[in-house]
Amino acid sequence: MRDVFYQLTLRGDYDIFEGESTVYLRDVYDHNTQLIEMPEASRDMVVSMMDVHLSFQSNRMNQQMRVLTVITIMFMPLTVLTGIYGMNFDNMPELHWHYGYYAMLGLMAAIIIGLLIFFFRKKWL
Repeated sequence: MRDVFYQLTLRGDYDIFEGESTVYLRDVYDHNTQLIEMPEASRDMVVSMMDVHLSFQSNRMNQQMRVLTVITIMFMPLTVLTGIYGMNFDNMPELHWHYGYYAMLGLMAAIIIGLLIFFFRKKWL
């Protein structure tokens, strides 16, 4: 439709339309152009809103992944310690200490507290 009205009004190839009729045809051409551009503008706006939404979702997922990573990092050294002390060896002098169990629990608590302080200073938590 837009091309037809363009040929009828702006190019002036047809002598049938003269005088006031060309003014009306140009008006119809303008309205037709506006009707074509309105859905395109709406589509562009919807696409940009979808991009904002996806960006927000991605940012939120990154924050959740950071918290899960911090929790994993906090439990990794504890897993290593319990794995080492879970072996059945008699050559570990700490096993025969009277307060060896409490010393190991204290060491684990110190590791957790140290990692928490580190992550709070980095503002990861």
